[in-house]
Amino acid sequence: MSTNVTGLILIVDDNPTNLDVISEALINAGYKVAIATSGERALQQIERRLPDLILLDVMMPGIDGFETCKRLKANAKTSDIPIMFMTAVADVDNKVKGLKLGAVDYITKPFQEEEVLTRVKTHLQLHFLTQNLEQQVAQKSAALQAAQLQIIQREKLSALGNLVAGVAHEIANPVGFLGGNIQPALDYIKDLFGLLDLVQKESANFSTEIEKEIEAIDLEYIREDLPKLVGSMREGVKRIKDISNSLRIFARVDSMRPIACNIHDGIDSTIMILKHRLKASDTHPDIEVLREYGELPLVECYAGQLNQVFMNLLANAIDALEESNIGRSYAEIQANPNQIAIATKLSEDGQRVILCFKDNGMGMTEMIKQNIFDHLFTTKAVGKGTGLGLAIARQIVVEKHGGTIHVDSVFGEGTEFTIELPIKESISVS
Repeated sequence: MSTNVTGLILIVDDNPTNLDVISEALINAGYKVAIATSGERALQQIERRLPDLILLDVMMPGIDGFETCKRLKANAKTSDIPIMFMTAVADVDNKVKGLKLGAVDYITKPFQEEEVLTRVKTHLQLHFLTQNLEQQVAQKSAALQAAQLQIIQREKLSALGNLVAGVAHEIANPVGFLGGNIQPALDYIKDLFGLLDLVQKESANFSTEIEKEIEAIDLEYIREDLPKLVGSMREGVKRIKDISNSLRIFARVDSMRPIACNIHDGIDSTIMILKHRLKASDTHPDIEVLREYGELPLVECYAGQLNQVFMNLLANAIDALEESNIGRSYAEIQANPNQIAIATKLSEDGQRVILCFKDNGMGMTEMIKQNIFDHLFTTKAVGKGTGLGLAIARQIVVEKHGGTIHVDSVFGEGTEFTIELPIKESISVS
């Protein structure tokens, strides 16, 4: 009997005659065959090479077939291998026991060749079909997850872009009005003080009431301080313009294709947006941001999406630092200040930029580090973390830009994320 289904079959039996008979039948049918004469040897052999099907004798010295089956099913590496018991004892209790242990079928001795080959072919087909279905499900799940992340990412960027555009539009007119009128106001002040000087020069003697008023308002102090006040207003307007510009840079709407951008502008705009979280409070001093920027060329990228990565990494670093402050006094934190160090440089081959974001917060355990980029994985309390941030960050860096992202962390010492991005590479436009 020939078959189109091929695979490696392990026969486990302490009887040489049984081994010869069944192995010859299987080989003639086109199967690859391995043999073991005891349960112990079978377990050792399987560790070296996994079979696709096991024919297992029940009655053997040492580890019998039931115990061998039990151990195979308890091992994640071998638990899915189909096992068919071979026995001369065809009582119901033994069959039930074997099936409960995970066997898929029984073959009764003496063997009927056609029956054995038919059962072997059926269970191999089922095994391969199951493997194929599991693989397809895994592929479909991965594709669905990637699609979900892309949708979430697009929706977040779109919502943020709309919000920023609205805010920028609302503040543009008043800021423009203030900025445009500050210099005329300074000119008017200068003119008024000039006129006042002229009046004082022309009139040597003011009335007592005017003299008292000049003294009460401290005219000389006003003359000195008023231009400074207006100058402060000018700086405030400039600050609002800088914030607005940072918002525009951070949430820029990406085109269908990558464009050459200044990576440092994106990082700086993100820091500006997070500045309120970096400031000192009653419980801790300022979080220090140390920037060590190298000379980088413009990088062809989707800047809006990369800014989202920077936001996630920096916000997570701030969260870690805030967590590390729990139980520490203001003075203790001041002695060992919270820091986020950002370093950028060009790779040795000049083809990539390397970006490092390092904090001296709580760090991670090995388990957390192994799962940190997984979809929906989060260490934050319910309602405070979605488990999407780093999964999306990885997708943006790796899949969208052809780069790499790596985490290095020691629990209790801090965490460092390293991103490498190609300067001019083939970038996905999906």
